[in-house]
Amino acid sequence: MDDFIAAVGLVFFIEGLLFAAFPAFIRARIQDVLESTEGRMRIVGLVAAVVGLVIVFFTRHF
Repeated sequence: MDDFIAAVGLVFFIEGLLFAAFPAFIRARIQDVLESTEGRMRIVGLVAAVVGLVIVFFTRHF
């Protein structure tokens, strides 16, 4: 559970840095998301989830 909380904190940290350092870029990407179809968002979300799972798997087992 401690690892999960640390991971969530790290996500907030990284996102906060991106919003602070590149606000115009983030605003443009948010606009891109708002214009995306639901199907595309689902595919991107599933790919991101699988990539994250693979990263965690390899980090824990090697």
